[in-house]
Amino acid sequence: MRVVSVIETATAWLAAVLLTLSGVMLTYEVVARYFFNAPTIWAAELSQMCLIWACPIAMGWALSHRRHIRVNAITSQLPQRGKQIAEILSLLVILVFAVVVLIYGYGIFLDSFERGRTTGTMLDLPAWMPEASVPAGFALLALSCVTCLWRALNGDIPEEEGHLE
Repeated sequence: MRVVSVIETATAWLAAVLLTLSGVMLTYEVVARYFFNAPTIWAAELSQMCLIWACPIAMGWALSHRRHIRVNAITSQLPQRGKQIAEILSLLVILVFAVVVLIYGYGIFLDSFERGRTTGTMLDLPAWMPEASVPAGFALLALSCVTCLWRALNGDIPEEEGHLE
């Protein structure tokens, strides 16, 4: 479980860096385009790639730190055993969903990789580059889900952190 925690933290930091890079690239593009009348061919597409990768790879961290949207109007009223059962059921649903998306996402990625598809944009990057974010992100989510499920099965249900109702 410690290895998964390290992976989650590393991917969360990577996602933060990618989001920052995206903001820097878009700012550069705006300045270049509107102040110097010299638009780039790379800034928009590369910032898009950063955004496409940042969100999926941070899902595992968000799950383990309970940062996904949670509707707890009913579950907060349950006794501890009821909360544990609700947590286990929700994690099972997330795990099944993550595995299904991982399988289908991998198929799409592999098809693009084998066929050599490209994005069809100015940079004409390989299409598998953004598509790989889906199986990668959902594999990380499934891994985090398994560790959260293990903790929930052992009765370790973390308290809500700074939630708003």
